[in-house]
Amino acid sequence: MDFSTFMQQMVNGISLGSMYALIAIGYTMVYGVLRLINFAHGDIMMVGAFIAYFAHANGVPFGVSVVIAILGAIIVGILTDKIAYKPLREAPKISLLITAIGISFFLENLFNVLFGGIPRAFAAPAYLTKVIKLGSVMMPVTVFIIPIVTLLILVIILWILYRTKYGMAIRALAFDIPTVKLMGINADFIIMIVFAMGSGLAAIGGVFYAVSYPSIDPLMGIIVGLKAFAAAVLGGIGSVAGAVIGGFILGFTEIVVVASMPELGGYKDAFAFIFLILVLLFKPTGIMGQDLDRSRF
Repeated sequence: MDFSTFMQQMVNGISLGSMYALIAIGYTMVYGVLRLINFAHGDIMMVGAFIAYFAHANGVPFGVSVVIAILGAIIVGILTDKIAYKPLREAPKISLLITAIGISFFLENLFNVLFGGIPRAFAAPAYLTKVIKLGSVMMPVTVFIIPIVTLLILVIILWILYRTKYGMAIRALAFDIPTVKLMGINADFIIMIVFAMGSGLAAIGGVFYAVSYPSIDPLMGIIVGLKAFAAAVLGGIGSVAGAVIGGFILGFTEIVVVASMPELGGYKDAFAFIFLILVLLFKPTGIMGQDLDRSRF
């Protein structure tokens, strides 16, 4: 592999890892508060991508379409919590897990019935499809935009968690929900904020994914969601920074496998999860793993 190819793959890995990181943050925040693996999270990403697609296809400017997609995904995330998860707050965790899987299947099949299973081409605006030439390396402008947006969002999330009263409430809720309720905090409202933040990030990740791989379909969130979950576990589930680090590492792993062993490109998904298993064998809590009885996020 020559230097230009190496640089090309490095940039591609950063871009892909950024998309995984955006979605992984939602996983880790919901888990940090509720101890719930929200397997419908990847499908909320798909919902966001579809909303942006239809809004832009009907003449809405792309930036406005993204905002509409974020708001739509937030509404879906909040409704999912209110309708499916809130009634089961006191139920065994396995009940919540099964419900999350059920919501995932429901969203996939709903969109499959409404819009069909044939992939649709996602028409990104011209300024996002430009290619920048740096020496012998050709890179689309999105490979620079996506990591910058991801890191900016990470800073904003950490600022909310550690510098605002809502962030303090989220961190307190992650320790002990009954005690937080006794202190007069509306726990359901704070949980709604967590779902809103995670769903909004999933929508951004879905739009970026649709722009980078210009095709959407009702099942697009399955494998991407699983990889984002793997990224959250790899980085240390319950840690926002860990989710971002895990996303970058998983993205790099996927790209490096394809670049160094093209004949094994069809098995890139398997290699990503094999790498996850190897890391967890030596550090079961993940890279940024922490004692969840003492620390959150």
